[in-house]
Amino acid sequence: MLKLAVLVSGGGTNLQAIIDAIENGTITNACIDVVISNNANAYALERAKTHGIDARCISPKQYETRDAFNDALTQTIIERNIDLVVLAGYLVIIPPQLIAAYKNRIINIHPSLIPSFCGTGFYGLKVHEEALKRGVKVTGATCHFVDEGTDTGPIILQKAVEVLADDTAKSLQQRVMEQAEWLIMPRAIDLIANGKVRVEDGKVQICES
Repeated sequence: MLKLAVLVSGGGTNLQAIIDAIENGTITNACIDVVISNNANAYALERAKTHGIDARCISPKQYETRDAFNDALTQTIIERNIDLVVLAGYLVIIPPQLIAAYKNRIINIHPSLIPSFCGTGFYGLKVHEEALKRGVKVTGATCHFVDEGTDTGPIILQKAVEVLADDTAKSLQQRVMEQAEWLIMPRAIDLIANGKVRVEDGKVQICES
């Protein structure tokens, strides 16, 4: 059974998609051991508690230095014997020591088709605003492993979403979540939980058989 730590900063809609997928059997051989947020008021923590999942706030504001926060977050995950760290709308830089300890065991969901509209500063509505400004006809979401860069780790899954003529950043954001994010992140977790994902030479190999 794959033990997940889901890291969130806000409402937790991607967290809810993961919870639902575990409960309805879309994700097999995995459970959420803990939900961690840097924001004590994040509704995601309430979502976790509603489903009987341990919910914790570990925030940089609680520590005198960033190094102390990094150590606390990393140790919490290691001490709980977490198998996979899932970034589901987490807006804090991941500690380098956590990335080193969990190589190819941290995944993130990004609301674009990487390498488009990604990297430093591209998060939330900003991603969709830039997509609309560029005039693209297709956008989507990407689930990828996390490395030392920003949105640069090996890509696991992507799903395209059509951009409509009357889209706003908010309407596009919602549709990308519904048609892509909430589908490919649970799918990626299920694949990993069942040993169907390998990383070779920096690229993901998926074995569905």
